[in-house]
Amino acid sequence: MTSIAASVPFRAPRRAWLTDLPVLLVAVVWGASYLAAKGITTTHTVVAVLVLRFAVVLPALVVAGWRGLRALTAAQWRGAGLLGLILGGIFLLETYGVVHTSATNAGLIISLTMIFTPLAEAALTRTLPRAPGSARAGRTPMPRAFLAAAGLSVAGVVLLTQGGGFTAPSLGDLLMLLAALARTVHVLAMSRIKAVEGADSLSLTTVQLGSAVVVFALLAAAPGTGASPWSVALDFGPREWAGLLFLSVFCTLFAFFVQMWAVRRTSPSRVSLLLGTEPLWAAAAGIAIAGDRPGVLGIAGAVLVLAGTSWGRRAADESGR
Repeated sequence: MTSIAASVPFRAPRRAWLTDLPVLLVAVVWGASYLAAKGITTTHTVVAVLVLRFAVVLPALVVAGWRGLRALTAAQWRGAGLLGLILGGIFLLETYGVVHTSATNAGLIISLTMIFTPLAEAALTRTLPRAPGSARAGRTPMPRAFLAAAGLSVAGVVLLTQGGGFTAPSLGDLLMLLAALARTVHVLAMSRIKAVEGADSLSLTTVQLGSAVVVFALLAAAPGTGASPWSVALDFGPREWAGLLFLSVFCTLFAFFVQMWAVRRTSPSRVSLLLGTEPLWAAAAGIAIAGDRPGVLGIAGAVLVLAGTSWGRRAADESGR
């Protein structure tokens, strides 16, 4: 899920915990989303589930943001549509990935986006990453602390995927790694496509999700891509529908509107920090509910990933000030 926290100015709240709690709840439901997706999806139903997941929430987004959608220019529609194609690829990689790996691994590997994005930004611009709300970074080398944090995170992923002994990473692990890279591409594209800079956040998200749904629907109509959304919907029982609605209502609608509400009442950095606990909740859900057993190596890897991504975020923010 793409955060909108960096685009809104800071307003200090009187009671920070009243704002922090809903944002932390977003991180919790995002962490649990990997387990929920894994519980209702198989290799043959990935595309159909994605169609259903976003078709459920898209009408509500259109109604809520109708005025903003009408105000978009043709260039903004094209830019948002392009971002939606990238977003569609991210969801395909993530959903196929979580089918083939554990929810714990999925949530922790995808957190590498927090490391990949500043590295990619620095490589493209030859400048240090800029922290939200900070002054422009100077053209100086990437700080050693960030490089060390990146190395720590990568080492953690290696250990995480070898919990049962040193073997080749699973297909799901590799797909989640590609999804983390795709998320990085999406973030960088949002910052570099000039046409979308002045677009309303709600309208931009709605067009992106709409473009992604079109991609999923076209894939669902193509032969050999698995079950149709209609047949999957008919086969769903109460448990599957509960999981789908959880993904649609809580992980999409609720999460987006909480972000919009929170960034107007606290600092973007504070929101990002709370949302950054997502992999911790993914690991907790996988271990406590799904019975994931990462082993000694896997636990060590999880600790390194969490430590590395947290350290890396702080190093990037400090270097950008």
